[in-house]
Amino acid sequence: MSKLRILYVANEINPFLKTSEVADFVRKLPQAMQERGMEIRILVPRFGLINERKNRLHEVVRLSGINISVGEEEKPLIIKVASIPNAKLQVYFIDNEDYFQRKTVFHDKENNFYADNDERAIFFCKGALETVRKLGWAPDVVHCNDWMTSLIPMYLKTTYKNDPIFKDAKSVFTVYNTEFSHKFGTDLLDKVKMLDIDDSMLSNLESADFEGFIKIGAQYADAVIKAGDEFKENLDELFSTFDEDKKVDTIEKGEGFTESYFNLYTELAG
Repeated sequence: MSKLRILYVANEINPFLKTSEVADFVRKLPQAMQERGMEIRILVPRFGLINERKNRLHEVVRLSGINISVGEEEKPLIIKVASIPNAKLQVYFIDNEDYFQRKTVFHDKENNFYADNDERAIFFCKGALETVRKLGWAPDVVHCNDWMTSLIPMYLKTTYKNDPIFKDAKSVFTVYNTEFSHKFGTDLLDKVKMLDIDDSMLSNLESADFEGFIKIGAQYADAVIKAGDEFKENLDELFSTFDEDKKVDTIEKGEGFTESYFNLYTELAG
């Protein structure tokens, strides 16, 4: 049997950036899966507070140069790469001057949530898929982590469903307790749209808030994972509304942590 190929997409990874538990999870799990014989790729945004010189990031010219549409605008995609120290893992960084050159992640220095975080997420999700296409590397499982990656399962089931790179890919969406209270503008749905996506498919995103992003990710993912049990009441209610055929699991960090994910990926890949 050929090696299973797992693509990890997240908003952060240790040691390059850590603002939440996502960073540790995406650092440990890919290495554990690689040690169990799986082939791994990791994609994160190149937020401005990641020091390029210190972390030895360099541009991958053959992957850069695509334009990504966000609403009416097209933004150039720049891809950088770096290796994780003491691990045989490379991380690809999605970059764009307008979206990722700020010295903070999701909030400005006055702790205001950036109004264009929706566009940054859209650019990141589309840019990640286009980067994998350019790599010519067909993943068996795409593991999306946190709200910023939540559009990827939908894009895989719609715009990219017949793409040779993604046609057999299954998706996992892990939900973290990283809730924000901001509500995005009414133009969110138009900015999210791509080929083969109409308004009826985006009804879960109409609230234009954190819950909307979680709902859309869970709607289209093949498996939904809760990172732990400590969720606010409204999110717990949300999990209980998923279709009965939706695989919703809680995988706790512990002894059987990597075994549980190994089994999940193997089962999804069939």
